[in-house]
Amino acid sequence: MDLNEFQLQRRTKLERLRSAGIDPFPAHVEPRTHTLAALLERFAELAASEAEVRTHGRIRLRRVMGKSSFAHIEDESGRVQIFLSRRDIGEENYDRFVETSDLGDIISVTGHLFHTKTGEPTIFVHSWTMLAKAISPLPEKYHGLEDIEARLRQRYVDLIANEEPRRVFRLRAALIKAIRDFLDDRGFLEVETPVLHPVYGGAAARPFITHHNQLHQDLYLRIALELYLKRLIVGGYERVYEIGRNFRNEGVDRFHNPEFTMLELYQAYADYEDMMELFETMLAFVAERLYNSTSIEYQGQIIDLTPPWPRITMRDAILERTGIDIREARTLEALNDAVRSRGLRLDRKPTWAKQVDELFSEYVEPHLIQPTFIIDYPRELSPLAKARPDDPDFVERFEAFIIGAEMANAFSELNDPFEQEQRFLDQLQAAAAGDEEAMQMDVDFLNALTYGMPPTGGLGSGIDRLTMLFTNQTTIREVILFPHLRQSHDA
Repeated sequence: MDLNEFQLQRRTKLERLRSAGIDPFPAHVEPRTHTLAALLERFAELAASEAEVRTHGRIRLRRVMGKSSFAHIEDESGRVQIFLSRRDIGEENYDRFVETSDLGDIISVTGHLFHTKTGEPTIFVHSWTMLAKAISPLPEKYHGLEDIEARLRQRYVDLIANEEPRRVFRLRAALIKAIRDFLDDRGFLEVETPVLHPVYGGAAARPFITHHNQLHQDLYLRIALELYLKRLIVGGYERVYEIGRNFRNEGVDRFHNPEFTMLELYQAYADYEDMMELFETMLAFVAERLYNSTSIEYQGQIIDLTPPWPRITMRDAILERTGIDIREARTLEALNDAVRSRGLRLDRKPTWAKQVDELFSEYVEPHLIQPTFIIDYPRELSPLAKARPDDPDFVERFEAFIIGAEMANAFSELNDPFEQEQRFLDQLQAAAAGDEEAMQMDVDFLNALTYGMPPTGGLGSGIDRLTMLFTNQTTIREVILFPHLRQSHDA
């Protein structure tokens, strides 16, 4: 490693410890008696008993004042002041602390508790041990690590320096636990399905391709959990869910990362109406669990998650915002003419269905701030959804939108194997017309359907976007511990 001046100075201190026969990275650590938060919680009791305590933490503040020194150490639970005196700890141990310790070092201290003259809870140190010598200095005390690019590339430093990401990822864990508790209480079984797929499907997306050397076979990182979970419904499980990583070879923006975490669930003898009830109830449950309220604040706006949420058809939503009736403009040429006649700007897409989706995304989606279900999508946009009995050009599908972003996608699942085969054939035609995100023909999934899948409601929801909502973050990069970034020129 190429070390800078400050790192070289710390490296010299490290070697000084080794020369004294002290391992700056010891393999064995004496167990702590308390976390720092536990010390503070029981401080009066422990101080009164003069009990000796042992705890560990990272040095975050350090003040040397001649024959005595103060420092603050921090662990995951909190921060506590420590006090070292040359007279009480011994000259050699005291001088070693002064001469070889730095901000960022991880140490263990043993001592008793007392209050300083200013009333601050403090550990009076009897002995200390270096557990890990920090070679790189921490970011400057008052500003922390502020450069966004540096924060994301060096998340480990970001977490040391800034409380906000630590808060976000604690809430993310609590959110996932709340979702699991909600689904478990409703009788859902958590399962795991393959990440490597011989045929990719279950979503409109481009895959990442890898190769299995032993089998001489190209495989795809999954773009969705759907088709394997529905195989389990065929197999006799009636309620299943999975929370797992998906991979899509797509662009990066504030709502998209090439790898992301999805919740997908499937419920036999249910339809998309049941999935609407489940999703709105689940998010209200999560809000109550995290914030004791079904209303939360996001970027200065109050988002009311109280069920029931409005239901609006995709046709009506587009008609209201653009004046275009997608039922009337039923071909790609007619739709493009309608867009031009109204002076609207849209990226050109290869198929009518994709152009409808682009029209909705551009002119409707950004306005859906409060929780809203957009229902009844065109059949061509939804190759895995069951058609409406009263209107076969549209399917029983919804997407849930909050803060101008899709938060869930759900269907009354198509369970007719012959209809599903035709939908796959339609997708192959779309691919031939230039749709790079069209699905492949999954023969094994069709075979599964021939054994009979009960009427089923299915739902997928992005955990990362839900985390953005519940932690008040404006970009997905802030809710993924290690988001994808362009390769650094320094790498």
